[in-house]
Amino acid sequence: MNKLKFCANISMMFMEHESLLQRYDAAKRFGFKGVEFWFPYDIPLNDIAQKRQEVGVEQILINSYPGDSKLGECGLAALPGREEDFQKAMQLTMNYADALGCKRIHIMSGKLPPENLEREQKTCLQTLTSNLKNLLPELEKRGITGLIEPINNQTVPGYILNNYDLAISIIQSVNSPNIRLMMDFFHLQQIHGNLSKRIEQSLPYTGHIQIAQVPGRNEPDSQGEIDFQYVLSLLAKFNYDGWIGLEYRPLSDTETGLGWINKLACAL
Repeated sequence: MNKLKFCANISMMFMEHESLLQRYDAAKRFGFKGVEFWFPYDIPLNDIAQKRQEVGVEQILINSYPGDSKLGECGLAALPGREEDFQKAMQLTMNYADALGCKRIHIMSGKLPPENLEREQKTCLQTLTSNLKNLLPELEKRGITGLIEPINNQTVPGYILNNYDLAISIIQSVNSPNIRLMMDFFHLQQIHGNLSKRIEQSLPYTGHIQIAQVPGRNEPDSQGEIDFQYVLSLLAKFNYDGWIGLEYRPLSDTETGLGWINKLACAL
C-alpha cells in the first residue's frame, strides 16, 4: 500500500496546537507533504498563504465558505433562493484556494430542518446541479476541481446531499472533469455500507477520498466497523493515485495515534 498518499486534516488532527497555523508546522514535522482543512476564513488570507509557503506543504483541499455559522449553516450550494449568496461564498472560497495553491474545493450543499428534507430534497438537488453548472467557467479558468460529498444524516441531520447515488447522478448531469465526488468512508459506511462494491462503483467519479473509523470517527486502526487493511488494499488494487485525507478525531494525542500508518504498512 506504499502507493497511497495521505494528507493530514488539520481541522481535526494536531489539535494539541491551538492555532491552525501552528498545525501546519506539526504536520510538516511528522512528515506530511499535504494538508487539508475545513474553514480558514477567520484567518487573513495573506497570513495563511504565507504560512503554507513557509512550511512548504501542499494545500490539498479546503471547504467552501459555509454561510452564517451563528445560524448553523452548513453550505449554500443546494439552497433555493440563496444563489447570490452561494456565488459570493464561492468567490471568497476560490480567492483563498488561489492564494493557497489549492486545486480542490469541497462545495458544501447545505442542510434543511430534518422534517423538511424529504419534501424539499428534489428541488434542492436541482438547485445544486444548476449552481454547479453555473460555477463551471470559474472552476475551469482557475484549474480547480469542485467536490461534492454525501454526508450522513446522523452526523449532520438534514444535510441535503445524503446519498451516493444522487451525488453520482449530479456529477453525470454536470458532465465536467471539474466536478467530482469526495468519497468519505466514514459517511459511505453509514449511508450505504457494502464498501467493497460501493468503492468500486464510486472511484470513476472520485476526485478525493477521506477516511475515519465508524462510529467514533477515530483512527483507522481503532475499534469499529471498517477493516481498513482491506479497504485501503482495494484502493491500491484499483490504482487510486489521488490523495486520502485523514479526517478523523485522534483518540489521544495525534502523533501517538499515527502509529496506525506503520501498523497497516502504509507510508506518507
